[in-house]
Amino acid sequence: MPRPDDFHVFDTTLRDGAQREGISYSVIDKLAVARLLDEYGVGFIEGGWPGAMPKDTEFFQRARSELTLRNAQLVAFGATRKAGVRVEDDLQVRALVDSEAPVVTLVAKSDVRHVAEALRTTLDENVAMVQDTVRFLVDAGRRVFVDMEHFFDGYKHDADYGVRLLVAAFDAGASVGVLCDTNGGMLPHGMFEVVEDVKRRSGVRLGIHCQDDTGCAIANSVSAVEAGVSHVQCTANGYGERTGNADLFVVVPNLQLKLGIDCLPEGRLADTVRISHAIAEIANIAPNTHQPYAGWASFAHKAGLHASALKVNADLYNHIDPAVVGNVQNVLVTEMAGRASIELKGAELGHDLSQQPELVSRVVEQVKELEAQGWTFEAADASFELLLLDGQGVDVTFEVESWRTIVEQDVDGEVKTEATVKIHIDGDRIISTAEGNGPVNALDRAMRRAIVQKYPDLETMRLVDYKVRILDEKSGTGAKTRVLIGTSDGHESWSTVGVHENVIAASWRALEDAVKYGLLKRAR
Repeated sequence: MPRPDDFHVFDTTLRDGAQREGISYSVIDKLAVARLLDEYGVGFIEGGWPGAMPKDTEFFQRARSELTLRNAQLVAFGATRKAGVRVEDDLQVRALVDSEAPVVTLVAKSDVRHVAEALRTTLDENVAMVQDTVRFLVDAGRRVFVDMEHFFDGYKHDADYGVRLLVAAFDAGASVGVLCDTNGGMLPHGMFEVVEDVKRRSGVRLGIHCQDDTGCAIANSVSAVEAGVSHVQCTANGYGERTGNADLFVVVPNLQLKLGIDCLPEGRLADTVRISHAIAEIANIAPNTHQPYAGWASFAHKAGLHASALKVNADLYNHIDPAVVGNVQNVLVTEMAGRASIELKGAELGHDLSQQPELVSRVVEQVKELEAQGWTFEAADASFELLLLDGQGVDVTFEVESWRTIVEQDVDGEVKTEATVKIHIDGDRIISTAEGNGPVNALDRAMRRAIVQKYPDLETMRLVDYKVRILDEKSGTGAKTRVLIGTSDGHESWSTVGVHENVIAASWRALEDAVKYGLLKRAR
């Protein structure tokens, strides 16, 4: 059932968010995103502009039979009637009714300069356009929100016209007047002052829509709420045109956890990370690791001082319990690590080191020494765990005798690569050779071909990510390199690291760790 009407969380991922460069949702994508947003518990989902965009028209048609919303209402976006045209004769206004969406958002020009230069009409006619369209849609049984486009820029030039337009829209039956920072130029203090003034003078229900051109969309949205707004428009992960919009997955936790505003149905806030990442996957955009609340690094701690305090009380360096938004605390193992960092990271990986002070000391020194040479373990948990297990004398499952790669270009210009790996497993010496589309790929295939002779169930193990970083740019092609490798067995994934002056040797070290970790996982 729809959320209570006292506070609105309005999502425009499928309309405004889709204007981000690189995003192109199919109709199936839009339906999937809408289901996720409804699952999160937002009150309104703006699906697009029927009548103007064929894909959006199809979305609303299919939504009637394919979309069952439990928390949200579907919203159609469109413009007021055209200047000099009767509202009954405006085809795009008619398309809003035909969409059968229960709610309509109308965009209206609230900046006197835009009325004169973009619409090329009079201020009075613009007011009539808003009133006629709102009244027509309300008479058709639709609830109407009005987006006051360029409101804050218009306020600077004429502080009265936007208020006049708001009152006119409400006189015609609008439910919310949304103040839009269309160019994204506002700062929080100015936002508060304008919203407070407009609310006092208009006496109507206000909403807020913030772009992020000053990097303040989230702060501006919160500031507007503090000034009296009760309808907030956001997009998933801040997607949107130019620098984006206010991020739904930051604004909502801020309002709910910091201001005590009941934004979502009970328990839904814990889905923040899951829904954020699922929508990122549909958009084909890697999740922002440093996104507040939903990012992997949101509750990641690197400094040894932090880790020492966390060991005593996790609240000392976390502003909330990560579980509230579906996240987890992470302790990063780096050259800054102290004993507490190693103990906490060990516990995170399932190893109780509290009674092994000598091991902890050795690992601390090893980490600092290796990171001084260019290694990094904060993004390579599997390599760190192998280091930990090695310190405890755990069998690493196999030994490498040697490896080699051959790269050859023939007279026709075709490049061929071959790798040979010699390893010892359970007392047997195994020699494996494989071809690949490069030396790393050939080594990876040769290594796995050797391993599956003993452990065929590891056939599913695959390299899924490969990153190379030059650590000393001044040395050119002779520089030390660091390789990070991601591996998956189809169910779980893990990361390993290797460092060497030779990029192939660095890659081999990361590959070797990846396979050893896979074998250790299998044995658990």
